[in-house]
Amino acid sequence: MIALDPIGFVRSPRNDQRDDDWGAVVARIELADGFGPESLDGLDEFSHAEVLFMFDRVADAAIERGARHPRGNPAWPKVGIFAQRGKNRPNRIGSTIVRIKKRTGRVLEVEGLDAIDGTPVVDIKPVMTEFLPREPVRQPSWSHELMRDYWRLERR
Repeated sequence: MIALDPIGFVRSPRNDQRDDDWGAVVARIELADGFGPESLDGLDEFSHAEVLFMFDRVADAAIERGARHPRGNPAWPKVGIFAQRGKNRPNRIGSTIVRIKKRTGRVLEVEGLDAIDGTPVVDIKPVMTEFLPREPVRQPSWSHELMRDYWRLERR
């Protein structure tokens, strides 16, 4: 058994789980008790961080272990859960690269975190160019269509 304790929690104006319009969301990651401000020292020297978090509100019955149409859209091919980034993953782990806005004590303010208010955060890592792909990224055309409005700055 693997047990993870949250290192912090998301404080966000977003409470809804809809898929799009995350680009302008400014959220805070507040560290959990037991983590002093020194655990964030130096992180604000980076422009971006990768945030690993838990989709803690996904019901057991909603977990997907096989293939499905992303977002339930039959126009897109049925692909395995590991070929998409949906929240109904077996271990409910989310990952997003965010822009670091500022750090104040035990709070990291970020932009573009697609996690709702109260979400447990399990890790934060600085984004370093050397850990990004060293060659062009390839992805199927349906994924570009799926992501078209995901980072849109304004709500409809």
